[in-house]
Amino acid sequence: MQYSPPPLFKQGASARAKVVFFSAFAIFLLVVDTRLNSLVLLRQVVGTLLYPVQIVATVPRDALGRMADYFASTTALEKENAGLKRQQIVNADVLQQSSQLLAENAHLRTMLDLREKLAVKSVLAEIIYDARDPFTRKIILSKGSVHNVALSQPVIDDLGVVGQVTRVFPLTSEVTLLTDKNQAIPVQILRNGLRSVVHGRGQSSHLDMSTTTNADVKNGDMLVTSGIDGVYPAGLAVAKVVQVENKASTTFETVLCTPAAGIDHHRQLLILLVANDNLPRPDTEEVRAKKEKLNRKVTRDNLPEAAKETTKETTKETKPQTEPTSPDVNKEAAKVTQ
Repeated sequence: MQYSPPPLFKQGASARAKVVFFSAFAIFLLVVDTRLNSLVLLRQVVGTLLYPVQIVATVPRDALGRMADYFASTTALEKENAGLKRQQIVNADVLQQSSQLLAENAHLRTMLDLREKLAVKSVLAEIIYDARDPFTRKIILSKGSVHNVALSQPVIDDLGVVGQVTRVFPLTSEVTLLTDKNQAIPVQILRNGLRSVVHGRGQSSHLDMSTTTNADVKNGDMLVTSGIDGVYPAGLAVAKVVQVENKASTTFETVLCTPAAGIDHHRQLLILLVANDNLPRPDTEEVRAKKEKLNRKVTRDNLPEAAKETTKETTKETKPQTEPTSPDVNKEAAKVTQ
């Protein structure tokens, strides 16, 4: 089988002659362009004519490049966005903590300033947690008997009375808040000095004060401790009167008050180290029942004797009294007669 070249190479000069010719022609053009700069105009015309072809040829490449840049930039933006969100969360946490620290700092400064102004010793305590009983208003503080905390000592903040220590442990203490239903405190109206007692309402954040209907109590009156109980120092802010309810069926009126202290707003409180050793503790229910039973028994036993004594005294009063005449008196009477 004989080999026959393609028809293109069967006509004209050979391929070697063409390569030599075009190579020589290219070298000639290079020399002429370098020495004479005569092909500048031709190059500009050719470049202008080929510009659309170049643009069309580079479209796929630019599209692929833009697509790759789009996906790369999207991934980078997503990562940057996630990082900024994390940073924002961290900064928000730090900012909130800074605000809380600033508020606590201002509160502590006020508490320390109040501590310097008080005439009694005090200790600063922090609230650990609330008591587990949902029917009482009690909190647990971080100071106990080793810090000289004792029963019945008052607890205050920078605005007023918060409550009273009702149970003491070595390192902690339990405080019954002023709003507890079993808590009461003697007060007096700052405007006119009228004394009364306020007590808590349990789950409500208000206080009650019972007075007579003719008592001089007005909305906005400030209530302070009277100091007559020997527990709370006199002059501590307790509550503010917000409503006076007159009841026509009774001779008393109920006064609704708002505590002056921020009972649910602070973490640091001040315990006043008031000495309450000389105060008589209230009797328990059992002791009170035994005393009442003993008093009734003594009253029954003494009733017959008291009746006998009354009868004797009545007889003595009704019996005519005759005084004996002495001899000296008789002699004086005889002399006068003579």
